[in-house]
Order: sequence, then structure tokens, then C-alpha cells
Amino acid sequence: MFIQSLLIATALLTLSLSALANPSQPSPVSPSQSQSQSETEAKVNINQADANTLANRLSGIGLSKAQAIVAYRQQHGNFKHPQELVLVKGIGMSILEKNKHLIEL
Repeated sequence: MFIQSLLIATALLTLSLSALANPSQPSPVSPSQSQSQSETEAKVNINQADANTLANRLSGIGLSKAQAIVAYRQQHGNFKHPQELVLVKGIGMSILEKNKHLIEL
């Protein structure tokens, strides 16, 4: 339990520091790009999505990792914070960072 809490705290701190170091600035998007991006960048509820949805919508998540997320959720209950994804085997900080804007609970 202590290690799990430590991992979550580390993930939260890393994400907070990276947000301060790299403030995001929106890039110009054409209307045709915005429609296709809005479809592919729709938020994903990691507590409700099935493996196919996770694999199709999250960058760096294939079907195998998506199934691992669903299995972890079934075994441990719903995620309380998106950073808990790093507790799933095969999901690291880089994948979490790439997808943090798409993840919801």
C-alpha cells in the first residue's frame, strides 16, 4: 500500500512539474482538422471504457495494454486518479503524459 501511494505521489508531482515547465499553447487548426481531431481526441472514461475503446482512443495503448487496464480495474476497483494508470503493467509515465488530456474518470 505504501509503494502504491508513493507511486501515485510521484506521478502527481511529475505531472505537476511538467505542466509548469511546458505551458501548452494551442496551435492553429483548420476546420477539417478540428472535426477529425475532435473525434479522435474525445475524452475517455478509464473507469467505464472497454478494452477496444481504450486501444482506439489512447496513444501508445494497444489491445494488450488496454486489456491490462480493464483487468486491473476489475481486480482493484475504479481508478481514483488518472495517475494510477502507471500501476498497470506496461503503462509508464510517458504514456500517461501523452494521454493526460484525453483521460477522465
